Amino acid sequence: MAYKWIVPCSTMNKTKTKMTAKSSMIVPVIGKLFCSPSEIILVVRNRPQVVNGGGFVVTNPKKNHKIVFMVDGCGVLGKKEEVILKDADGTKLLIIRRKGGIVEAVSLYKRWNGYKYNLSGSSQELVFCLKDPKPSCLNKNSPIKISIRSNACSNLRDFEIVGYFPDRDCTIVEQSTGIVVAQVGVRKEVGQVMTNKDLYHVIIKPGIDQAFVFGVIAVLDYIYDGSTTW
Repeated sequence: MAYKWIVPCSTMNKTKTKMTAKSSMIVPVIGKLFCSPSEIILVVRNRPQVVNGGGFVVTNPKKNHKIVFMVDGCGVLGKKEEVILKDADGTKLLIIRRKGGIVEAVSLYKRWNGYKYNLSGSSQELVFCLKDPKPSCLNKNSPIKISIRSNACSNLRDFEIVGYFPDRDCTIVEQSTGIVVAQVGVRKEVGQVMTNKDLYHVIIKPGIDQAFVFGVIAVLDYIYDGSTTW
């Protein structure tokens, strides 16, 4: 039986025009291997804490739900404010840490840095920075922002989160153009029977690094006390 993937109306109404806009954007933050020439829909399922230590897995529904990525958080790593993104073989691709320290203490944002592992896994390169606004009257309604720091990108780009991740109703948008590069949603029939949002999908536009997108989602999951915090 074929299922239809439904994008939440609240987000769709705001971004419908931008989603259909043509773009030659190529953003190989982690690597071109993770940039598809066509749009792709991947499914996220939270792992139970008691069995797998929390975190989540990402699968491809068009390939019999073959695992694409895995994310480990506190339950596996034994560390707070740190998440690791791995590929289907368990190879580490990204480690994302909360920066903290004196600089953050006086900042209006909580900062998370994403580091890419090299081929040997022995060193790491800063590839993106995510800034989460602290609760403040000065920061009211400020979005979560992501800045690319990868040398692999031809030009640095800034993105922001539009919508509300805990509702699985949000998008990653290029800040300067408003173009949606990835969209989080819940299939209609799933939303009717699962209220805890443990199963959702992510639509990723052509040319966008899928590993980067799920690195961002891993941080959002942690910020909002998701499966990576267990």
